[in-house]
Amino acid sequence: MSVAMHRKTRKSRYRTKFWRNYLANNYQLYLMLVPVLLYYFLFHYLPYSGLLMAFQDYKLGLGIEGSEFVGLKHFHTLFRSSEFWKILKNTIALNLLNLVLYFPAPIILAILLNEIRNVVFKRVAQSLMYLPYFFSWVVIGGMFVDILSPGTGVVNKILSALTGGKTIFFMASTFWWPIMFVLSTMYKEVGWGSIIYLAAITGIDAELYEAARIDGANRWQQILHVTLPCISQTIVILLILRMGSVLNVGMEQILMLENAAVKSISDVISTYTYRMGIQQLQYSKTTAIGVFQSLINMVLMLLANHISKRLTGDGIW
Repeated sequence: MSVAMHRKTRKSRYRTKFWRNYLANNYQLYLMLVPVLLYYFLFHYLPYSGLLMAFQDYKLGLGIEGSEFVGLKHFHTLFRSSEFWKILKNTIALNLLNLVLYFPAPIILAILLNEIRNVVFKRVAQSLMYLPYFFSWVVIGGMFVDILSPGTGVVNKILSALTGGKTIFFMASTFWWPIMFVLSTMYKEVGWGSIIYLAAITGIDAELYEAARIDGANRWQQILHVTLPCISQTIVILLILRMGSVLNVGMEQILMLENAAVKSISDVISTYTYRMGIQQLQYSKTTAIGVFQSLINMVLMLLANHISKRLTGDGIW
């Protein structure tokens, strides 16, 4: 045996021994990973076979194998439908509004919480802000509808007292409803969304703040020149991931907040898919919408990642 072959064999045996020892010492961690892998396999990868329905005239009784293949027929039908373009416009509009108003909110909240020096008050504030995340949209939606009600709602009672009897039907106004939609999102999720930013802020080297204070920086200048630059990579990554869900709007939230008066702006892809797929059994049409939605989200995420890499040097990959 040559020297090179001998070294290669020894290296291979060393790697095998290393991995055996590594797995033996850390098998508990891999066992904890098994449920996560099963979840993604069963609910994210296995259903991919159902995408064939987008290219078939799917019949429930015939199944995927027995249904007729129709190619891009359902995509052509969608793109010629004025209703589809209306719900697409509504979906993008609500997501962009969420992006502009909601996305900065967890960052601001995390910075504010980090500036609190009273530990007890900080913990109580964090707990209270995390709490709404654990309530369902049925509860949150009902709260918002009651609070904003023109007759008995607290907001309109205060408004009436200040304006001499004037009230606003917030949930039936095409102007106010999108704003209430974003505010309800902020109320429910801003506390939970701040956790990642708080973790990033906690990892900042304390010596950077000390150096800034020595240079005469006040609290605002420390936030501007130390905190924000140090968590910029986290912000960029979460923004890129957010761009990958521009065509996703939670159906539960819409169903709890919408009504007939605002249907023209509240009807989005998720509610349309529910109506067509579950109520009218048009599985092929709704699967085609899902394929289109996923492709656009993927393209937007790749584009956002590319732009971020070019401008800042940071990205997901």
